[in-house]
Amino acid sequence: MTLYIAAKGLVRGLFEQSFLLLGEAFMEYLLTAKEMQGYDRATIERIGIPDLVLMERAALAVYEEILKVLGMTGFGRKKVLILTGCGNNGADGLALARLLAEHGQGFEVDVLLCGNPDKATKAWKIQCEILKHFPVRTGSKYPEGEYDILIDALFGVGLSRDVTGEYRELICWLQERKGFKVAVDMPSGIHSDTGKVMGCAVKVDLTVCFAFGKRGLYAYPGCEYAGKVVVKNIGIGEQAFGDTRPGMFRYTEKPAELLPDRCKHGNKGTFGKVLLAAGNRNMAGAAVLAAQGCYRAGAGMVKVLTRECNRVILQTAVPEALLCTEDPAEETYEWPSVLTIGPGLGTDQWAYDVFSSFLKDSDLPMVIDADGLNLLSKYQELMELVRMQADAGRMFLLTPHIGELARLCGMGIDQVKEEPVETALRLAENLNCVIVSKDARTYVCQSGKPVCMNTTGNSGMAVAGSGDVLTGIIAGLLAQGMPPFEAAGVGVYLHGKAGEQAASELGEHGMMAGDLVKAITKVCKK
Repeated sequence: MTLYIAAKGLVRGLFEQSFLLLGEAFMEYLLTAKEMQGYDRATIERIGIPDLVLMERAALAVYEEILKVLGMTGFGRKKVLILTGCGNNGADGLALARLLAEHGQGFEVDVLLCGNPDKATKAWKIQCEILKHFPVRTGSKYPEGEYDILIDALFGVGLSRDVTGEYRELICWLQERKGFKVAVDMPSGIHSDTGKVMGCAVKVDLTVCFAFGKRGLYAYPGCEYAGKVVVKNIGIGEQAFGDTRPGMFRYTEKPAELLPDRCKHGNKGTFGKVLLAAGNRNMAGAAVLAAQGCYRAGAGMVKVLTRECNRVILQTAVPEALLCTEDPAEETYEWPSVLTIGPGLGTDQWAYDVFSSFLKDSDLPMVIDADGLNLLSKYQELMELVRMQADAGRMFLLTPHIGELARLCGMGIDQVKEEPVETALRLAENLNCVIVSKDARTYVCQSGKPVCMNTTGNSGMAVAGSGDVLTGIIAGLLAQGMPPFEAAGVGVYLHGKAGEQAASELGEHGMMAGDLVKAITKVCKK
């Protein structure tokens, strides 16, 4: 058994390496403030690009995006107000003021300074001196009148405490002004790592983000303040990473590009076999949706282990699926390539016996969802079996929503919401498993790997059965040979894209889980 697990681990490692090389082309890194500051410093000090050059490129990036917006809305002389602090983000704003003032068709540019110039950064002081030679009005008093464009260059990344005093007053004042609002790198008042509102924040129409995306621009509620996010290259690239890699990423490409290749001469067994334990009494729908998700994600065969009372419903709704209504016997595990347990399973003795058998009589990869997670929370011996087998090399993938994650960790829901990523990472490390922490932003976590944040989907997916479809998708990808972490990340991404497709056809108010199943095929077409 030890040699078998070791051999599987070697093959899996080779698969993971090849998949990650492919996956890097379809992902976008999401940085913390500390990571961004480190890569900025490495670019200046190790690579040798001067900070003022980076600053000019940053200002030019915002300038270009403003011209694009004006090109779509109609040009003409525009009044612009740029709000700057005395740090490097403010210095970017001063450089932008100069570029706008130089534009041939003309901008009327005012700069509102906030903070103590005596404590300003060296780059800010240089930009301020340069700006004196251009037709830009600067001052520290709130200007009167309306502006067409208002640019927020107060803080940028790195805000770590609540906004108070004159800055709070200024942000509130800016929020009340009419006009097209643009944030330089980050909307002021949004925590760049978590997306939390630090006392108060400004909602903008456009955020021009430098070099790499910042986590807080995509997490809630920060994403609701950032408007459209455009990430621009300013000269800080992956060369600055050195031996490190950022701790978070998101998928960005068409789902079809991320799916496993299909063997042209394969058969139904080639694409994996899923044994799905789902659907207790009066819960046949969960089994139906999960089975359909498996097939739509590309699995070759699905067998549903369920209660006898669900036979007619399942054979009618998913005639493609095999059916097993008896207790699992040892020979059952010679057939599948992946085990999946939980959707609508219940937590009665039958459900416990099935789960126990899945753990004790097999070493196959296993997806645990819904009532499977409730059983784990309820019975410590099941939790210990998962931990022990995972340490021995068995692959487990858990898909808890916030409430289930809280129960698994023995925490309150409010505690988990305060640190969702950290909580999921701790559980992933404790159980040596892949954790899919489901919420408005879903995080896929595994010890030793960067966190995958999913940014696809919408509120229409917050319906009963949506999670069952996701479980099926992940199991279907896992059955085709994708490593658990990648199957989870791509599965969540595909699930969200299906939700977006369904919403485009039906609207978010009227969506049902079955609509996601139908939409999968549309977003998976190459």
